[in-house]
Amino acid sequence: MKRAAGWPPYLAVATPSTDPALWARVIGHAHCAGSSLDPDQWFPVTAEIGKARQEASAAITVCPSCPVRAECLAASLRHWDIGQHGVWGGLVAGERAALPRGRHVTVFRTSAARTAC
Repeated sequence: MKRAAGWPPYLAVATPSTDPALWARVIGHAHCAGSSLDPDQWFPVTAEIGKARQEASAAITVCPSCPVRAECLAASLRHWDIGQHGVWGGLVAGERAALPRGRHVTVFRTSAARTAC
């Protein structure tokens, strides 16, 4: 699916009503929102992790300095129907799916702590 040039990758998805503060923080502060990358660069076609990371390498370089990286990752894990595709929190879908269950809890706690500030 081709996306309109200049649109951040998250604007095409509905915001889940269960986490409005989390989504507002991610959408409002994410570095990807100001990125000049083509939106397709955020969505690797290949499912294999190594190849997907190569396909999305330009997008992934935006994530390390993003102030809401943990919240972005947490949102993708909480709402897998939305977060199962693309780059979220610097990880491709295969990497997020492979995270141990305990890691999800840690990310959520980190996210909640930052949102409260």
